[in-house]
Amino acid sequence: MECMDDTTTGFLVFSRRELSEIMWPRLKEALHPLNRDQIWWRPNEASNSIGNLLLHLNGNMRQWIISGIGSSQFIRNRDTEFDEREHLDPAVLEAQLGQTIQEVSDVLDRVTENELLRVRTIQGYEVPGLDAIYHVVEHFAMHYGQILYIVKMLQANDLGFYAHLNKTAEVK
Repeated sequence: MECMDDTTTGFLVFSRRELSEIMWPRLKEALHPLNRDQIWWRPNEASNSIGNLLLHLNGNMRQWIISGIGSSQFIRNRDTEFDEREHLDPAVLEAQLGQTIQEVSDVLDRVTENELLRVRTIQGYEVPGLDAIYHVVEHFAMHYGQILYIVKMLQANDLGFYAHLNKTAEVK
């Protein structure tokens, strides 16, 4: 673990690591065995497919971090993220989200303590930068969990992300 010289650095390093070094690689690994139909499968019309969730994560991160914190232009149509039924190519979805995660990481590399404290309007909410970043990490984690649950249902096997704990866990 890196030495954190202040709270700002620690928060930003943790946020970047969670998104780009932990959740994103695991998510890609979980998605690779799935075919296009599985990526777009939904149990019912009130639920989202993995494809819809990937589009949604991309839009959320672009709106809140790349545009909201990084001040890049971005116009989002949130409803289309959930309405998509065209079975977009999973490789394209992965590439788009991977690019977004890299851009988010780049923005987080430049954030200062003043930027964490500055209030801005994002998606109609008045939030300091710290809240926006925390929202994105928490939001990504929630949908990451949903996607992994769907993958486990479709594949009927453990993804093995915590298998190393079985060897180190102490039984009492």
